[in-house]
Amino acid sequence: MTSSDFSIACLGGGHGLYQTLLAARELEPSQINAVVTVADDGGSSGRIRRELGIIPPGDLRMALAALAHNDTDGDLWRTLLQHRFGGHGAMAGHSVGNMIIAGLTEDLGSTQEALDIVAKWTRSAGRVMPACLQPLDLEADVAGLDDDPRVVRSVRGQVAVATTPGSVRRVRLIPEQPEVNPEAVDAIINADLVTIGPGSWFSSVIPHVLVPEVVEALNRTSAKVVVILNLSPEAGETHGFTTERHIHVLGQHALDLRVDAFIADNYISPTSGEKAHLRRAAESLGASIEYYDVHVADESGASLNKHDPEKLAAALRDLYSKRS
Repeated sequence: MTSSDFSIACLGGGHGLYQTLLAARELEPSQINAVVTVADDGGSSGRIRRELGIIPPGDLRMALAALAHNDTDGDLWRTLLQHRFGGHGAMAGHSVGNMIIAGLTEDLGSTQEALDIVAKWTRSAGRVMPACLQPLDLEADVAGLDDDPRVVRSVRGQVAVATTPGSVRRVRLIPEQPEVNPEAVDAIINADLVTIGPGSWFSSVIPHVLVPEVVEALNRTSAKVVVILNLSPEAGETHGFTTERHIHVLGQHALDLRVDAFIADNYISPTSGEKAHLRRAAESLGASIEYYDVHVADESGASLNKHDPEKLAAALRDLYSKRS
């Protein structure tokens, strides 16, 4: 793996993608491309998409912050992009980065151009691109919202899906055939390594594989495609999910998807029987399952439910070195 000829594409959104991009930087590739979900409808992003009709900028902003240059000016940009206004007026809760992206998008007529300009200002270590060229809605089939647990209801909106007290069975995008960003497809096709996740499974990870052109690109690319599994289930959408169920759900939403490997944190310490089930689940997508120490630990060694960028980079480096 040499920086002169190594490209990585990272698919995801939110805090999970942020940590993966920090890990990608540790690999010192020639190119990092962040491919970001665009279904967010909460907080500042939700307000902006409703008022302006543009792609929600929040996850895009976080990716830009992760990739800002590592010096004093870059640190200042990172802080500025993430800064949220206080108070109780119209600006309360908006982040500066969201407003910059929204303003440039309105002025230029292109979210991608806006992101590329901010990347230039921040001397970004990579490029940030929306997976699709239109804001998307997420709709889920959820059980357990009624007295009868067999009743399944539809819940619409990323925030509603992420916070539902019910059990999410399946999600879909609205529209079902969104306009893919061709530059995101090119980034996947031309990469040497592609990562998917970690993150909110139904609202940050699975939306990528609901875009047919993205799945096609993942299956066509000669890159090693690695899915980074979450360290633990998330309250709400994946409450009670096992590691095996995370894999099965991903496959159920993209029946044709083929990946090379899943990274699981060795802190889960599965039994030999559980390892056999996980291996079979991974093999259903053509993949292996690999165990690494990738968590941030406290003083006692317990997982803090956050991926350690240096450890994750080491795992990705090792996996890439084993490519066929």
